[in-house]
Amino acid sequence: MNRGVVAAEHGERCVAVSSSAFVRRRLLVVGSHVVQYSSPIFQQLAKDPRLEIMVAYCSMQGAEPGVDPGFGVEVSWDTPLLEGYPWVHVRNLAFRPGIGRFFGLFNPGLWNLIRDGKFDAVYVSGYFYASAWIAILAAKWYGVPILFTTEAHSLRSWAAQSKWKLRFKRLLVRQILSLGRVLLTVSSGAAEQLKALGFSADLIVLAPYVVDNTWWTKRAAEADRDAVRGSWQIPVCAPVVLFCAKLQPWKCPLDLLEAFARAGVPESYLVFAGDGPLRSLIEQRVGDLGIAGRVRFLGFVNQSQLPAVYRASDLFVLPSLYEPFGLVVNEAMLCGCPVAVSDQVGAKYDLVCPGETGCVFQAGDIDALAAILRDVLSDSDKRNQMGIAARKRMQTWSPREYVDGLVEAVELAGRSRHWQEKKGSN
Repeated sequence: MNRGVVAAEHGERCVAVSSSAFVRRRLLVVGSHVVQYSSPIFQQLAKDPRLEIMVAYCSMQGAEPGVDPGFGVEVSWDTPLLEGYPWVHVRNLAFRPGIGRFFGLFNPGLWNLIRDGKFDAVYVSGYFYASAWIAILAAKWYGVPILFTTEAHSLRSWAAQSKWKLRFKRLLVRQILSLGRVLLTVSSGAAEQLKALGFSADLIVLAPYVVDNTWWTKRAAEADRDAVRGSWQIPVCAPVVLFCAKLQPWKCPLDLLEAFARAGVPESYLVFAGDGPLRSLIEQRVGDLGIAGRVRFLGFVNQSQLPAVYRASDLFVLPSLYEPFGLVVNEAMLCGCPVAVSDQVGAKYDLVCPGETGCVFQAGDIDALAAILRDVLSDSDKRNQMGIAARKRMQTWSPREYVDGLVEAVELAGRSRHWQEKKGSN
């Protein structure tokens, strides 16, 4: 049964069905839009007896078909995104609505939601849109603890930045995050970044960046590897390298193409799952390199089909110049596909053990990536062992750990709030 009923026109709160007789911590999650990765996690949170959650969406983008600017094609996710947890759509009054602009999300109804909701904490996802600041100001005004989350393991972006810009960014980020009572991090790398900014370890809680492990492993087990290979016109026993992401410059799909060509493993194949502005350039370069017969383009692949794509591949590569985490790494490993990631991918800190679950190389170093491809693609035993180790690693990087981390953060925020209120009354 759908536990959330949209209230798009009036911003009315949805009613959560609860069978618990005891008082739980009430948590408001403020999200810019509907994200396919988040919905299964919200479903897990809604089942936990320690929390009573409400998800406030500032936009329904993601739940409705539309052109994704990153993929460059219309996207309509084929997995349920609004079922199994309580949610509300707070009306967006922006003059030019959209999630790509600061003032593209202006949802003043968040103020009343926080004022009347009797929440124990407000979890604000991001701060690059106006509505996040409405929620932050309302929480501060009514004394509700704020939980911030950060993915960043470095303040550097994929584009070059001057030293003074980095210093300013460091100061600004610290000032913003200081508004939070507790800071959630998605990886150990992000936790170290917060410590480098001067935050106490007592304020930092790891809530690992996860996907629905059960769904991915079940779907991968059901996949017919040989049939998928057949649909790609790739031999059953041929080594297959997979790139699964938007074809954007900072994802570096061209680096992988060049490394694949240099690796010189003639029986191997390279598969691109995804779309984006670089596709025509990649196709042109494939022709220039003379390897068109060993490269496949799948275009955009919807969620329900991705487990079979990973299952039919032998090595997943994410060569990004900067990637805060990279949930595609979770997906690949859950499907038994070992990974090779650049040193700028946040997932490397906790998921990629070099030589065991995957490999790490310096971003932009095409020769180093080519050497990894040559080594892994030429050794089927190594690929199999790494695939088994990858699945095993994911057993303790799951929604269970995320829920426990978030509960810990809400409890910590609650204790801090109680202490401050008690101090203020003395």
